[in-house]
Amino acid sequence: MSVKPVPEGYSTVTPWIISRDTVQLIDYLKRAFDAQELSCLEGDDGSVAHAEVRIGDSVVMMFDARPEWPPTPGFLRLYVEDADAVHRRAVEAGGTSVTEVTHLFFGDRIGRVRDPLGNLYWIQTRVEDLTPEEMEHRLHDPEFTRAMEYVQSADFLAEGNPGLG
Repeated sequence: MSVKPVPEGYSTVTPWIISRDTVQLIDYLKRAFDAQELSCLEGDDGSVAHAEVRIGDSVVMMFDARPEWPPTPGFLRLYVEDADAVHRRAVEAGGTSVTEVTHLFFGDRIGRVRDPLGNLYWIQTRVEDLTPEEMEHRLHDPEFTRAMEYVQSADFLAEGNPGLG
């Protein structure tokens, strides 16, 4: 039997989140995105040394930051069936809406939510398959220009994340 280079259930790229409170983060991910906890291992000092959750078909790994480390929020894109419903649920779970769900020129509806620990999630649903020419045309359409200006105007890096602005 040969060993698979990518373990079963994982993908080529697996995000890590370094958290100030991994237990709280796992709880939020369960409530906001139906995450399934796969593991949560405690280190000798009582901190979370390694944890994994599955969101949809993806594994997200995480662990507790050391007190002397600077804040390092994660930035994750989640493709979901219904961006509006998941955005609402993420806010109801304790997150803060950074941008409301907005239809953008490339065919996705996107909203952003920051969790209570400062991590940022792009919550997206593809609603149209467009050609590069159609996307180029939409870049000059006032409706899509305003939508993009709205999404880009949100100061999601600095707000609530000292040292990142």
